[in-house]
Parts: sequence; structure tokens; C-alpha cells
Amino acid sequence: MSVLTRKLASLNPSRLGISAISSNAALVDNCTQVSNRNPRNLELLRIARKPDGYHLERVSRKFWHELIITRGVKHVEVHIEHIENGPVITASTKEWSLKKRLYSYQDSSAYMNIGRVLAERCIESGIFAIHVNPHMPKGGKIDLLLSKLEEGGVALVEPPVYKNPHPWDLERPEKPWDVIEP
Repeated sequence: MSVLTRKLASLNPSRLGISAISSNAALVDNCTQVSNRNPRNLELLRIARKPDGYHLERVSRKFWHELIITRGVKHVEVHIEHIENGPVITASTKEWSLKKRLYSYQDSSAYMNIGRVLAERCIESGIFAIHVNPHMPKGGKIDLLLSKLEEGGVALVEPPVYKNPHPWDLERPEKPWDVIEP
């Protein structure tokens, strides 16, 4: 027996204080209760159900997060609202950090800055796609806000829900949980 094999044989994991490596199967067998600590996990994986609403409704409610713009007499408030949990992220010209840097609280620069701030807050909280109501008035200040949201990295259309393809389907969509490296 060589010197190297004798030294390796003398290294016992229990003697060194290293616990033996166990598999995940043993942990799963001992687990009696599983709790999901991230309730938005299924939405991020695109496998959660989107609430449909009623089929006779004029405005579709097939989204998880919607952009809502509220114009007041003096101020503008924009928030992202979750379909079940209500407002998640808010940006307003009433906030002191935005208010002290704006000349006017309803001009185009206010809309642009709210768009930048909202995009940053969305990315920080893990919201990468939102639904914009197609019946929202287009043009002018709202387009500036939407363009700043897109520049900030927030998509204005939510991706569709992933549906597992059947063996006979021609189109096989990319699985959202697979990481494809270039």
C-alpha cells in the first residue's frame, strides 16, 4: 500500500468533525409539512393561474399585475396592483423625495420621473412584467411614463401562462424555469 492511500485511509470524516453528506431524498422522506415561503413563486415561473373574470366583461382581467394611473387636481399617483392582494408598489408626486425635485407636479417631467422611480422599484421587488390597460388614453405624458418604464427594464405585456405541451403538439414552448446560456 502506498503512502498516499494509507494517509487517505487514515482520514476518517467523523474524526475530522465533518458530518457525512446525505442526499435530499432522506430530507424529503422526513419532511411532514411543506410551506411555500414565496407565494409569488408560481407567478414568476408562469405556471400560476391567471384569474379570467367573466367572459362577458368588457375589460379582461387576465393578468397578475396591472398599472393604474391616478391623476388628481395637483398630484399624480401611479401604482402596480396585484389582482388578489391590491396595491403592491406605489410612486407619487406627493412623496417628498420626488416633490422637492420637481418644478410642477403634473407636467411631462413629473411623469418621466415617476416612470423611472416606478421601474426601479419594480425591478427591486421582482416584478419584471406588468399589464397595461389597452383602453388607457394614449399620447403625451402617459406615453412618456410608459417609455421610461420600458427603459427601466419592465415589460408592459405579461408573458402567457406556460401550458405543458401534449406529445402531438407541433409547437413546444420554452420552459420558463430552464436557463439557456448563450
